Amino acid sequence: MEKNIFDQDYQISVSERREMNGHNSFLLWFTGLSGSGKSTIANKVEEALHLKGVKTYSLDGDNIRKGLNNDLTFSPEDRTENIRRIAEIANLMIDAGLVVLAAFVSPYKKDRESIKNIVKDVNFVEIYINTSIEECERRDVKGLYKKARTGKINNMTGISAPYEAPEHPDIEILTEKESVENAVKRIMDHITPKLELNDE
Repeated sequence: MEKNIFDQDYQISVSERREMNGHNSFLLWFTGLSGSGKSTIANKVEEALHLKGVKTYSLDGDNIRKGLNNDLTFSPEDRTENIRRIAEIANLMIDAGLVVLAAFVSPYKKDRESIKNIVKDVNFVEIYINTSIEECERRDVKGLYKKARTGKINNMTGISAPYEAPEHPDIEILTEKESVENAVKRIMDHITPKLELNDE
């Protein structure tokens, strides 16, 4: 099958799309336990980018699993496929000239490395939303931890499935020690130089 598939080239390049948008395109990947605050912080960062006139798009775990990935379970194999598909979507959006914000538990290091390979290192910013399992359980916004503790949910990350924390994230947010506002400021400070187009 693959020998019958060919790359199709188009005339408009990613650099031309970036030039038209007035900023670079890349992926902000928010990883952390369920309830850590990934989506909340990603949403606020997108608002801050929007105010600067940056063209963005957000990808979120629950939303993606309701549509594109509704055929996948939470088994280790399906989690890997879930992340692979999202990385490919993000890569297309980067090519379209957008800043992509992706909030996913993404518990496995190898899967996050795979994202980096798909979108390229230079286009990948890993943001670790570091919140203890105790605090995530205390918040339990979606009631998932309670269900996991009573056996109603299998493969719950942090309870019955592992979370492999990033060892060298680009940004680490300790949500139990800093406010959402401060987290957003630190992320924006980090990525603002990256938004600038390079003179070619």
